[in-house]
Amino acid sequence: MKKSFLPLLLFVTATFAGCSDTQTTTFTEAADPTPLTAQQAAAWGEVDSRLNVQWGSADLVYSRSTVPQPLFESSLVRGWQGEKVSAQLLIWTAAGLSDVECKISDFKGQDITLPSSIAQARFVRYTIGDKRDKSCLCGRTNGHQPILQADMLDNITSINIDKNTTRPVWITVDIPQDAPAGLYRAKVKVSHGGLGSVTLPLEVEVIGQQLAEPAQWSYHLDLWQHPSAVARVEGVEMWSDAHFEAMRPVMTMLADAGQKVITATLNRDPWRYQCFDDYEPMIYWTRYDNDVWEYDYTRFDKWVEFMMSLGIDKQINCYSMLPWGDCILDYHDKRTDKSERNRTVSAVPGSAEFEKMWAPFLVDFAEHLRQKGWLHITNMAIDERAPEDMDEAARLIKKYAPELGFAIADNHNSYKRYTNMRDVCVGQKQGAMTAEEIAMRRANGDVSTYYVCCSTLFPNVFTNSQPFEAELLGVYAVAYDYDGMLRWAYNSWNANPVYDSRFRYWASGDTFIVYPGARSSVRFERLIDGIELSEKVRTLRAKYPQSKEALQPLEEQLALLKTLDINNPDYDWVSYLAELNNRLNDVSAKLAE
Repeated sequence: MKKSFLPLLLFVTATFAGCSDTQTTTFTEAADPTPLTAQQAAAWGEVDSRLNVQWGSADLVYSRSTVPQPLFESSLVRGWQGEKVSAQLLIWTAAGLSDVECKISDFKGQDITLPSSIAQARFVRYTIGDKRDKSCLCGRTNGHQPILQADMLDNITSINIDKNTTRPVWITVDIPQDAPAGLYRAKVKVSHGGLGSVTLPLEVEVIGQQLAEPAQWSYHLDLWQHPSAVARVEGVEMWSDAHFEAMRPVMTMLADAGQKVITATLNRDPWRYQCFDDYEPMIYWTRYDNDVWEYDYTRFDKWVEFMMSLGIDKQINCYSMLPWGDCILDYHDKRTDKSERNRTVSAVPGSAEFEKMWAPFLVDFAEHLRQKGWLHITNMAIDERAPEDMDEAARLIKKYAPELGFAIADNHNSYKRYTNMRDVCVGQKQGAMTAEEIAMRRANGDVSTYYVCCSTLFPNVFTNSQPFEAELLGVYAVAYDYDGMLRWAYNSWNANPVYDSRFRYWASGDTFIVYPGARSSVRFERLIDGIELSEKVRTLRAKYPQSKEALQPLEEQLALLKTLDINNPDYDWVSYLAELNNRLNDVSAKLAE
């Protein structure tokens, strides 16, 4: 939620906001599996033994084991009213430091002061990942070179830093929506054990344009949620009140990123054991004599109502009529001639069993959704299934529940075969969906997005990705006029993600973008940066339809992206994004005059 403030006079004594309001249990990071070169090791001998602090780049990842480069004397971040902006500073030591703290002062403008509480400083923690390589995508096998990657933003208030070590700190400024335009100056103070400190200047330029609350953003963000992972990590009973309370801070972070879609499961684990935790069913199926079926929606309803209470209420995408694997469905058998027990059945599309199992469910489910008032926002969602199987699912939906919507993550161009696709998401590649198709679907009230997953080397949000890649994903959406993006998964955590982000045959970090304990990541923060950029562009276009000449520098930079190979990691994307952001902010400021 974006913050507002009451104006403070300049004579107010500055206060400092710390790294977090709470201290949580910390952990020991893994040793760096990458040996230093002789030159890298010798560089530490040239480092002053005192506390060393300087600004780095929020676009880059910095090694824990090497002396950091590049560095910058000052940090100026620019943003709209209501925008969240990021910066990264670096602490490094040749001798070791204890009880290191980072605090941010009030932000003083010409006439008023913004309180220090709008800012947050979080220590960046390191997890093991894979070195980026084309063989490290879908189907990754063992034996790839491990690396140590900076990613998790911890909510501890202080940290010890070993000798010959670099520790990044992620600075976030949540600009109040009613902050007057202008330049604001703050100080970032880094201290250790009361024995010394370094203070760096931080400047925030507030531009006189207002970004709406995340719930009002048009960007269609669809990150798949995984309730079972939270239950396991927090050690609470699935679907208990304690479980929902444990999910609240995790899912609130997602709502604050502008999430639009609730991920629901129709039966047990529609992805068939692709994650560390099975997806527990939200709807329980029971079979009686004469093929009478009963469906218990208690957990489904509680989940949907919980997510809606957080502001995630545009769509409910229900997986899946076409589960991965053998299309297995679970049910509880209570027929009198059978012993009462749980059973499974293979309901392969095109078989008699497929229609026999799904037909009564679709009728009952649609009626339940109608009674809840959710029918118009609920989609039967399918992930990357073959076109002939899709045909069978579409046929049954049209026959038994025509008011239900249809959603698909599509890697076969199956969306071209149907007219009832409320939500189509295509794999990221140039020309995957034409501008004409997107415009036509939008005119019909339908959503068109794109996705990246383990098959896309660059850009992506793996733990071995560079931070700027996450922002580039948002730019891609607005440049190609997609409504937003989808990605699996928001929080499908492995056994110990804070220590090691690798999991089975997925690229490291592919299955999650935030961490247990409602801890964000560099990837997630930069993904939000890209969403905000997309939202700002669309806001300007809607607000100033007669100012095409003023918007031209911005539009030219966006158009440039369509002439480039976005999947080329060797292009200077950092400079491209810097120029795009500068043009966006310059145009915004000029139009606000």
